[in-house]
Amino acid sequence: MSNFVNIHIFENYQKYIDNEQEMREKIRIIVREIEKLAKDATIQLQVIHYDLTKNFPVDYACASARKQISECAEGYKKLAELIPVGQYYRYSDHWTFITQRLIFLIAMVVYLEAGFLVTRETVAELLGLKTNQADGFHLDIEDYLMGILQMASELSRFATNSVTMGDYDRPLNISRFMADLNAGFRLLNLKNDGLRKRFDALKYDVKKIEEVVYDISIRGLRNGTVAGDEAAAVPPTAEAVAAGDDSPLDENKTE
Repeated sequence: MSNFVNIHIFENYQKYIDNEQEMREKIRIIVREIEKLAKDATIQLQVIHYDLTKNFPVDYACASARKQISECAEGYKKLAELIPVGQYYRYSDHWTFITQRLIFLIAMVVYLEAGFLVTRETVAELLGLKTNQADGFHLDIEDYLMGILQMASELSRFATNSVTMGDYDRPLNISRFMADLNAGFRLLNLKNDGLRKRFDALKYDVKKIEEVVYDISIRGLRNGTVAGDEAAAVPPTAEAVAAGDDSPLDENKTE
C-alpha cells in the first residue's frame, strides 16, 4: 500500500485559496469606490479651514460633502450582498479604515450644521448599515468611536483656523462641545489598544482648544465682549463637566 501524499488534497486547498482571493478582490474593488467618494467629501470639507466667506459658507461645504457621503450607501449595499452571513469580521479589515473615515466626515458635517454629536444610529442610517450585529452587515461600535475621535482632532484644527479668519465665537462653542465629548468618553472602560491610544490623544485636543479660547479671552477679541466678560465665559474643563456641570449637549440628546 502506497504511503505517498494524496495530491488531490492540495488541489482542494488551491480551490479554497483561489476562491478566497477572488472574494477579497471583489471587496477591494467596492471599497475603492467608497474611498473615492470619501476622498471627494474630505476635499469639500477642507474649505472650512481657509475660506468661510460668503462665497464658501459652512453650509455650502457641508451640503457638498453630504452629496458624496450619501452615495457611499450603495457601496455598502454591495458589500452586504457579497459578504456571507456570519463572516463580517473575517473580511472587515478591508473596510474598517474607510468606515471610520466616513463616520468622522458625517460627525463633522452634523456638528457644523447643528452643533451636536451625531448618534451611531444616524450614521448607520446614512450609510445604509444595521446597528445590530445579528442583523448582518452593521456599523461596529468601535468604528463609530474611532470616527468620533478623528472628528475631535479636526475640530481642534478648525478652532485654531477660525481665529485666523476672524471668527472668535466658534472656538468657544467648540471648546464646550469638546469638554462634553471628553467627559462622555471618560465614562467608557476602553480595552481596545488602538481605541484607547486614540482616546488618550483627545485630552491634548481639548487642551489645545482651551488654550485658543484663553488667548481670545485675555485679548478681549470675542465679538461683543470685553476681556473680563469673556474670561468669565471660558467653558469649564472636562473634569468639571464630568463632575456634574451643565452640558450644552444635554439639550440635544436626540437629533
